[in-house]
Amino acid sequence: MEQFTAAVIHPATLSRPRSVRPPVAGSVTERLPFTIRRVQTQADLLKAVKIRHAAYARHVPDFARTLAQPEAADFDADTIVLLAESKLDGTAIGSTRIRTNLHRPLGVEESVVLPDWLQGKRLVEATRLAVDEGRVGRMVKIALVKACFMYCEDNAIDFSVATGRPPVDRQYEQMLFVDVFPEDGLVPLRHVGNIPHRVMAFEIATFQQRWTEARHPMLDFFFNTVHPDIDIGPVVVPSVAEWPAQEQLAVA
Repeated sequence: MEQFTAAVIHPATLSRPRSVRPPVAGSVTERLPFTIRRVQTQADLLKAVKIRHAAYARHVPDFARTLAQPEAADFDADTIVLLAESKLDGTAIGSTRIRTNLHRPLGVEESVVLPDWLQGKRLVEATRLAVDEGRVGRMVKIALVKACFMYCEDNAIDFSVATGRPPVDRQYEQMLFVDVFPEDGLVPLRHVGNIPHRVMAFEIATFQQRWTEARHPMLDFFFNTVHPDIDIGPVVVPSVAEWPAQEQLAVA
């Protein structure tokens, strides 16, 4: 059961584990009331699916019915699933899935052709972002976003592509994502149940510079704070051939 296949890793990251980062001068270390790590076992994935299903059921119940069990994309070799768990009792309180375009187009490209300025670039798309509706939910969401950017930095990603339906799209605006199709507004997307979304992108190389110039309120959290509880871990993904059939993994 516990067998994994290797995913893509940028050569620059081979010298150190991704979760170990050299301290930045003046940075502080902060402990969180939860941990974030990547899914590596069947039990991990079922916890991620459960919080994913519950979160989507609150806002888009019809689409949520399709998320009651693991999706084929959860097993892809160019994909990782992140899981946030409470330190208090180990319950799942958040999850997201990160997919690259290193071997095939992003999920959003099933519905749109990306413009020239994104063609030929190393891209990621974070999907299925889901958090618990409790008080800690906002912090979990921000920490999951930080984990995604850590992944982008470690894999020399050029742009992060995100899709958001109102009012979630405003959160990407606040992070300084820009519209990929400013004239088109909301676009129905196949990989999210044909629900209209805003397609947005964020350049990784200028991330810190732009947030510094904007005096972004989360600048310290992302760049001047070390979070040992965020561990995106080694580059391994579960092998689908070693797992039970998907119909056996349905969320109770």
